[in-house]
This record gives sequence, C-alpha cells and structure tokens, in this order.
Amino acid sequence: MKIKYFSDTDTALVEFSDRKVAETKEINENIYIDLDTGGNLVAMTIEHARKQASLPHLSYEQIEKELPKSLQRTVKGRR
Repeated sequence: MKIKYFSDTDTALVEFSDRKVAETKEINENIYIDLDTGGNLVAMTIEHARKQASLPHLSYEQIEKELPKSLQRTVKGRR
C-alpha cells in the first residue's frame, strides 16, 4: 500500500494494488474509489484531504490474529 499526498491540491491518493482500474465510484463529492474488473479496491482518492481525513494525524498499526491459548503454549515452549 502506498499513500501519496499532493500538497498543491490537498489531495491524498491511497494505492492498495497496482491492478488496472476498470471503474471509479464517487463516495461523496470529495472521496472516490477505483475498482478493478472484479470489483476489488485498487485506490482511493481524497480531495480536501486535511479536512476530510485528518492527514496530519496519520498512523499505521498492523494487528496480528491471536493464536488460540492451546497453540500459544505450544509455540512458547518451542522458543
């Protein structure tokens, strides 16, 4: 995933994949999503991004799926 911010137009572009865009849908007058031929999300454009998306406060956190307790004991014992 790539996030690009164009300060001259206050536009953010969030690219989720490099697949070819088949269709663009307007979510509202400032947010658009690009879809591939299978309807999968390719990118999202946010106009007036500072106001719409609170861009100065961007953060990223990856959440891992927690293992069942029975497997946690097995994994911990192998360390």
